Amino acid sequence: MKEDLRIYGLNESFAQKAALYSNLFVARVTEQHRELYKVMSAQGEVIAAVSGKFDYHAAGQTSYPAVGDWVMLDRSDGHSGHAVIHYVLSRKSVLTRQAAGTANTQQVIAANIDTIFICMSLNADFNLRRIERYLAIAWDSMANPVIVLTKSDLCDDLQQKLSEIAAASAGVDVVACSSENEDGCEAIHAYIDPGKTIAFVGSSGVGKSTLINRLMGREVLATKEIREDDDRGRHATTHRQLLLLPNGGIVIDTPGMRELQIYAGNLSRTFEDIEDLAACCKYNDCSHGAEPGCAVRKAIESGALSSKRFESYQKLLREMSYDGLNSRQLENKKINRMLHISLF
Repeated sequence: MKEDLRIYGLNESFAQKAALYSNLFVARVTEQHRELYKVMSAQGEVIAAVSGKFDYHAAGQTSYPAVGDWVMLDRSDGHSGHAVIHYVLSRKSVLTRQAAGTANTQQVIAANIDTIFICMSLNADFNLRRIERYLAIAWDSMANPVIVLTKSDLCDDLQQKLSEIAAASAGVDVVACSSENEDGCEAIHAYIDPGKTIAFVGSSGVGKSTLINRLMGREVLATKEIREDDDRGRHATTHRQLLLLPNGGIVIDTPGMRELQIYAGNLSRTFEDIEDLAACCKYNDCSHGAEPGCAVRKAIESGALSSKRFESYQKLLREMSYDGLNSRQLENKKINRMLHISLF
């Protein structure tokens, strides 16, 4: 059966890039399993692996294919064994994080996405600081973030939480919904268009898989209930995968990330309010400590700016400034920061 790759997001830009490679076939990565990938070609689903040459010349982890990538294969079907991936087409957007562990490496979560649904449940898992982290990497990805608040049926103070989110999200669209009673689920459909890709991200157990099952119209993804002892979720999704929605549109489901470490993020967009205030400080190099004429401190003292939001901004600034430093450099930088703080 011949597949129309346009419904998988193949637009004119990617088609033109693919046409530059003669005797190769374009396909989109739908799943990743260690060294093997599931890809969708014009002839259907194929299992593929990168070529030895690709592996040898790869500059790092982000050079390898990720779910959502468009790749060039040596064949469009699997009749003669696994297909071989020779090239990854340049990405229009890429969502990344700091890889788990001690190594300072970047990990691709999903590629070529149009919208990022940042999912957070309205129970004990509600956390504004985590939303700020997700927004930082979302804005950096070049895709548009939308905050999806799930399990609204478990929330007794929805308007209060919506107000808190508005203060921390700089005008980002917010949708509150419940898969239990379907409240708000219709609003999700407004962001889904044929050929467009939405990536779902968020902590374990916030209801990403349940929401995707709703969109699919059937139980495609496994789901798990939250733990009763601490109201936290458990992992249901174990790997990233791309799914074609029956009414058009594409979704990428990702495993839950309770601790999101940032490798690169757009803090100027995420904390636009703070950077606007900082531009009004008396001194250009204001550290927002005890200097006279500090607009940021004045806003905190008047209640116009949350001190916790400012602390989150400073924490993410430090976290991102430590990228690429070895352990000795990290220690020296932290000592210098403490010495600087002690001056005020």
